[in-house]
Amino acid sequence: MLIEQITQALAALRQQKPLVVNITNYVVMNNTANALLAIGASPIMAHSKQEMAEMMSYAGALVINIGTLDSAWTDRMMFAVEQANRHNKVVVLDPVGCGASKLRTDTSRQIAQLANTLIIRGNASEIIALAGEQAQSKGVDALDSSDAALSAASFLVNQYDANVVISGETDYIVTHTQIMKLNNGHPMMPCVTGMGCTLSALTGAFAAVGDESGLAAAAILGVVGEIAAEQVRGPGSLQMTLLDELYQLDGQTLAQRLKLEVLK
Repeated sequence: MLIEQITQALAALRQQKPLVVNITNYVVMNNTANALLAIGASPIMAHSKQEMAEMMSYAGALVINIGTLDSAWTDRMMFAVEQANRHNKVVVLDPVGCGASKLRTDTSRQIAQLANTLIIRGNASEIIALAGEQAQSKGVDALDSSDAALSAASFLVNQYDANVVISGETDYIVTHTQIMKLNNGHPMMPCVTGMGCTLSALTGAFAAVGDESGLAAAAILGVVGEIAAEQVRGPGSLQMTLLDELYQLDGQTLAQRLKLEVLK
């Protein structure tokens, strides 16, 4: 049933081509825009307060990524979340490097508190730090396992009335009613910058067509990453091939390759 829901979400996304507003970092703008285009969505990298109210009136979702954070960006992010709330749009928060500095941790919590309808997508260390527990990280890189972040994710679900996606060697989707485990992907994927940011952007696209759990995006990126890695020699070609596989993915391939387990 869940696999059918994921394939239906993919078909809906390609039919509706939702506009996804991204306030994201300078490092990954091109990567995430290309991934959204490849899957069938319509990306826009909008950072100006002057247009944000108008943008959120017709966009499908808002993705907030704090990777290159400063005070000017924080103000814009908060305003964008307010506009998303005003128009009943989903906010996807990618708390990049949460726990690496007080600024990142405090800002992530402020955004999470402000958003009415929230999906949090982070690596294990970011999820643990956001929940106020002691995380192991090196800058934006996680040193904790996904399993270690499950209790923190459950805390965030209740604290912010959010759904949480923990990405890593194993991905988990944690909601009020379910915990789902995904075992796709490939060890080469973390060698490409912005792979988690790409997942956050795709999460926004699927939220725009009704999947507010984060499951469809995580499942699809894991499968296409796995398929792409089987064809390439290294991270440079992986990034290019992954875009091709996002574009080519069909429901039959997804159903055949997906390794999904419902834990709760």
